[in-house]
Amino acid sequence: AFGFVGESNIGQSAFPAVQAAPSFPSSFKIPLGNQDKLCCLIPCAIDQDPYFRVTRDIAHKLVPKDHPLGGKPALIHAKFFPPLEGAAGKMSASNENSAVYLTDTPEMIENKIMKYAFSGGRDTAKEQREKGADLDKDVAYQWLRFFLEDDEELERIGKSYSTGQGDFWNTGSVKQRLIQELQKMVGAHQEKRAKITDDEVREWMEVRRLEF
Repeated sequence: AFGFVGESNIGQSAFPAVQAAPSFPSSFKIPLGNQDKLCCLIPCAIDQDPYFRVTRDIAHKLVPKDHPLGGKPALIHAKFFPPLEGAAGKMSASNENSAVYLTDTPEMIENKIMKYAFSGGRDTAKEQREKGADLDKDVAYQWLRFFLEDDEELERIGKSYSTGQGDFWNTGSVKQRLIQELQKMVGAHQEKRAKITDDEVREWMEVRRLEF
């Protein structure tokens, strides 16, 4: 399914099994209380789909015969969240400029968006006014689709930016709107995180039976 050959690194052959493991309740015996007939729903981006397609093919061999779905996990395909450099790249822990972190300061957020967020705008102001931006390529706009709660505002921004007219006619204005939203969101998270104690973290991370 993945095109592995004899010369492929053994880690490549092992990784699909690692990806598949959370599909089965037997992987979480203590949290799930040995309930081996629970069904699994996995939200994932399209790049994870092949692993779970293979899992669905062999799942019936790894669960009780009376499992309601034969062990097959169900999937919800989420929209792919692009890295700052654009859809051609991928967020990576080894490249701190590919994403905004929840530990970033307001200044770091602004610098990352202004400097690294790939623009779907045109090369000159004249051309931008005439043709507007390509919203599908513009990372700032794509991120606003995820983070901006106001659908009407998002529609206004998209219409303005894609036509080169109005308050959000250029890349800089769209990036500034995203910066405002991210700074507010990350700041709220950091404020709440600062109140969490080590004891609360230990209690949360303790391996225990979940109540549901």
